[in-house]
Amino acid sequence: MIAIAGVIGAGLFVGSGVAIQQAGPGILIAYLAAGLVVILVMRMLGEMAAANPETGSFSTYADKALGRWAGFSIGWLYAWFWIIVLGIEATAGAAIMHRWVPGIDQWVWALLLMVMLTLTNLGSVKSFGEFEFWFASIKVTAIALFLLFGVAAILGLIPGVPAPGLSNLIDNGGFMPNGPGAVLAGILVVVFSFFGAEIATIAAGESENPVDAVKKAVKSTVWRILVFYIGSIAVVVTLLPWNSASVAKSPYVAVIELFGIPGAGTIMDIVVLTSVLSCLNSGLYTASRMLFSLARRGDAPRSWMRISKRGVPAAAVLASTVVGFITVGLNYIAPDTVFLFLVNTSGAIALFVWLVIAGSQLVLRRRMGAAAKDLQLKMWLFPYLTWAAIVSIVALLIGMVILETTRESLMLSLALAAVVAGIGLWRYRKDGGKSRLQPGEAAAEMPAEDATVGAHPAS
Repeated sequence: MIAIAGVIGAGLFVGSGVAIQQAGPGILIAYLAAGLVVILVMRMLGEMAAANPETGSFSTYADKALGRWAGFSIGWLYAWFWIIVLGIEATAGAAIMHRWVPGIDQWVWALLLMVMLTLTNLGSVKSFGEFEFWFASIKVTAIALFLLFGVAAILGLIPGVPAPGLSNLIDNGGFMPNGPGAVLAGILVVVFSFFGAEIATIAAGESENPVDAVKKAVKSTVWRILVFYIGSIAVVVTLLPWNSASVAKSPYVAVIELFGIPGAGTIMDIVVLTSVLSCLNSGLYTASRMLFSLARRGDAPRSWMRISKRGVPAAAVLASTVVGFITVGLNYIAPDTVFLFLVNTSGAIALFVWLVIAGSQLVLRRRMGAAAKDLQLKMWLFPYLTWAAIVSIVALLIGMVILETTRESLMLSLALAAVVAGIGLWRYRKDGGKSRLQPGEAAAEMPAEDATVGAHPAS
């Protein structure tokens, strides 16, 4: 369920309206193109994770493929990304709670949400998984019902809702009313909404059967992107004019109101709050596990690798939470200065992570030689699709330079990456940054919490 719902975030339910307004119905091409890149990246990551499931995931693979400096750098950047996300999502969730209970200040709600999910993550990996399962179930159910009603409306099966045919797709300026350039720019808007799919490979390291968990998660990537993202966006642009003010505000609320369902705004608030809580929960989990992995490799304070009696890296969880609390505070104290600056430093990290995944898979697969035939999960058409993914990611980074709206975020992200990579290169300068890990050395994971929860030694 973590794999299925991992890519369904608040950005889909709310942020997609901006993308639709920018590119019109042609945004479907943008979602398809961005989804294709994610599918290729997940397949590459899945190949490495199925061969060697680890909590550090792509960071440990970068260690082995590109050098210790690379694993150090991408691990810290990834942890930083999710810690910043904690501040963003806690504030978004608090805003919804404040609308429902205005008597309690918004910052209090943000604090309560952070504390609640910190306790969940400190409890056990089982409690994290249980919460995430139910959050995922709500999101999946909401999307499934949305698609069911949407297809019925398109076919004219809902009384009072006339079948639109293709009018909303080809009228109002055509399928690409603002030209192909707007669609290309739309890819940059939507591509970041897919980030988070890789969490499944990190969580798999603590599952009962890591290899099978990774294989199932990666193989499901194709259909969940096609169904959840492209399917639901197709329903929106087919049922409603792309330039409608209601679509720009909240496309999913607009469609629910079209069905005549009362309380559409409240329903969507519940779904978005669920997505926010899911992101908070998984963000804290992911950041703590990456810090734990970095500590195991000597790239973070050794205390962060201590495991509690319940099988949780409690110190790493608390370290993530403390910085998360600071970012939440900054969002209220200086939202347009310090916090905005911090958010912008994480803006392009998703693309950096994907680039490192592709580079690591390219190197590790070539090192295997004839042994690659024994891989349980393989990248399609290697090395051609690997190179295609690398070129696509580089093109997206170039696009961020060209677009004025994303240029500052890229520059700040590059500056942060340069500083972190510089520290990594300096730290491992004596051996040229090459990995000193022996095969399987970084594969040891957290001890099993009980008979069904906890990590197993990597294959």
